[in-house]
Amino acid sequence: MRRVLIVEDVCETRVWLRELVLAAFPESSVDEAGTLRRGLELCAKNAYDLAVVDLGLPDGSGLGVLRMLRATHAATLSVVTTVMGDDAHIVTALSAGAQGYLLKDQPREMLIRQLQQVREGIPALSPPVARRIMDHFKLTGPCEEPDAKLTTRELEVLGLIARGLRIADAACALGLAEGTVASHIKAIYRKLGINSRAEAALHANRMGLLGAEGRT
Repeated sequence: MRRVLIVEDVCETRVWLRELVLAAFPESSVDEAGTLRRGLELCAKNAYDLAVVDLGLPDGSGLGVLRMLRATHAATLSVVTTVMGDDAHIVTALSAGAQGYLLKDQPREMLIRQLQQVREGIPALSPPVARRIMDHFKLTGPCEEPDAKLTTRELEVLGLIARGLRIADAACALGLAEGTVASHIKAIYRKLGINSRAEAALHANRMGLLGAEGRT
């Protein structure tokens, strides 16, 4: 890895990530950004072999960096480093083009090894993230034309809950009563044969419902 970009808003964490990257790739040159805006500026100016991106930035989401790199520098390997290990963030980040999803609380040596594996074409996934993805695919079988089974309103509700919104938040966004949204969720689960938000997120991703909605 000759050139690496780190996008992380916390200065101390940025220094720590730089140390990890240099331990994994001693020959690399590292650029740093503390905001989404600066990250996008650097992506527009330079071509990177690897981008290490946090999702929670003060002026937006690191997903913007992932999407820009996928659109303009497809050869760049992108790895998310975050504390957010919920299903909605994992699915959305991987859908946006991330080749890895690492949780910051993992042991240092493990993180270094996983970064090195990206260069070999092995996805950099923290063990808890990999287990979640595997469990979800085991639970979720192939879904044939699910969008044909759901009403327009049910598709809207599915997209919102797959992003991690609570029933109350989804109800507010759609201008519906919470009981109505709850009823839609029950209908969605029944029609798709699922039992959890994790499965809902996977179906929503397959149906393209996390694209525009997941952008922040």
